[in-house]
Amino acid sequence: MLENSFRLLLKNYTDDGTIIDRYWSEINTCYTEPHRHYHTLSHLNNFLKELTGIRTELENWIAILFALYYHDIIYNPLRSDNEERSAILAREGMEQIAIPEVTIGETVDCIMATRSHEVSDNPDINYFTDADLSVLGQAPDIYKRYSNDIRKEYDIYPDVVYYPARKNVLLGFLQMGRIFKTDFFYNKYEEQARVNIKAEITLIDNSSPL
Repeated sequence: MLENSFRLLLKNYTDDGTIIDRYWSEINTCYTEPHRHYHTLSHLNNFLKELTGIRTELENWIAILFALYYHDIIYNPLRSDNEERSAILAREGMEQIAIPEVTIGETVDCIMATRSHEVSDNPDINYFTDADLSVLGQAPDIYKRYSNDIRKEYDIYPDVVYYPARKNVLLGFLQMGRIFKTDFFYNKYEEQARVNIKAEITLIDNSSPL
């Protein structure tokens, strides 16, 4: 589903199979890097399923799809500019196949929005960032796998460094009036997301060496 969707997306702009192969190979290579455990092709596939379910609500489906494929194409847990670098790579690739600037601009805006997940004036961006966070509201076993995979991605840090930082991130979600900005995702995932996040915080508190 994932690769086929991407190839069909690019066929809107180029008939050159070599170019399409090269673009997909870049995505496949980046999202299968050995240090990735959550930010993988599986994440993209789940993300795509969430977005496909609300396609009729989205104004610029093309921009949303490009943002989906490129939003985590650069992912280094040791850096704080992954979104900027991913956005640059997306822009460069889209410009090379003459995608309109309005679509490129919205793609870049979506990618950058995943840095803070704040409310946007653009409904498409709110749907996009909500779908990106949808893992928070999954069944407890899925959420547990997600939290474990995130820990693996940051395994360079010892527990004494990682867990306080992770707890701060989780508390940030709980302090939001709404984790999910759109009514669709709020109704679907908000309640379970808060249950999952509180459970992870409790686990951190109970296992803390401090």
